[in-house]
Amino acid sequence: MRRRTVTAGNLEEILQATAPAPATEQAAAPPAAAPAPPPPPRQEQHGLRTEFEFVLPRGYVDEAGTVHREGAMRLATARDELRPQIDLRVKENPAYLSVVLLSQVITRIGSITDVHAGIVERMYATDVAFLQDFYRRVNSEGHTRAAVTCPHCEGGFEVDLSGGRLGES
Repeated sequence: MRRRTVTAGNLEEILQATAPAPATEQAAAPPAAAPAPPPPPRQEQHGLRTEFEFVLPRGYVDEAGTVHREGAMRLATARDELRPQIDLRVKENPAYLSVVLLSQVITRIGSITDVHAGIVERMYATDVAFLQDFYRRVNSEGHTRAAVTCPHCEGGFEVDLSGGRLGES
């Protein structure tokens, strides 16, 4: 078996070469001038929730001083998990993997829709830790709820970590 080195430049080429063959009805259609962009992630697709709202504990402060706390994260794909592994910043510092991964799956923070690694880098550590846990819950467990126990009455109940209302984040 021959090993192949993958770089960020040829990832798209490899993914296209290994993609499944198109269906016969698609093959009969004339080739389009440019491929249509993929539709944005939707909240529901065939009963599957693909985007999850969250509220950051502290909030991202942009250059103008505006605090952005509410945001959304989509489900991760296999490509999202693979891309950071070939990123040079991750190869130099493996701890940077979570920054790159989060920047790919966060669809918005407040009014910011172009979320990139630089934005995640400038977030407070509390918010990054929250987003890492949120990512794990959404992609591993499929929900944002957590079982908790009251320290006073020892009663157990569930809370939604997305923090839609005061006291739930």
